[in-house]
Amino acid sequence: MNRSLYSKYYDALRLWLKTKRDDKGLSLRALAEKLGLHHSIVGKIEQSRRKIDIVEFVEYCRVLEVDPHEGLDIIIAKIKSEEINSGK
Repeated sequence: MNRSLYSKYYDALRLWLKTKRDDKGLSLRALAEKLGLHHSIVGKIEQSRRKIDIVEFVEYCRVLEVDPHEGLDIIIAKIKSEEINSGK
């Protein structure tokens, strides 16, 4: 399994986080302010330039008022899909 910052699992999670932020009508700066972070950190997460750890992920979801399980389910589904496609 590729644990790289550029893995398809992180790509799926980043897309989901960005979509949820957009759905809430929040700019990078507005979300960053709610998280107590500099806007560049949120931008780096969304642009594949910084990983997000599990605690940050849960806080990110809390601020966006979304269920973190939904994001984890996306990653799990990607992993399972890859296993099925590779014959594991």
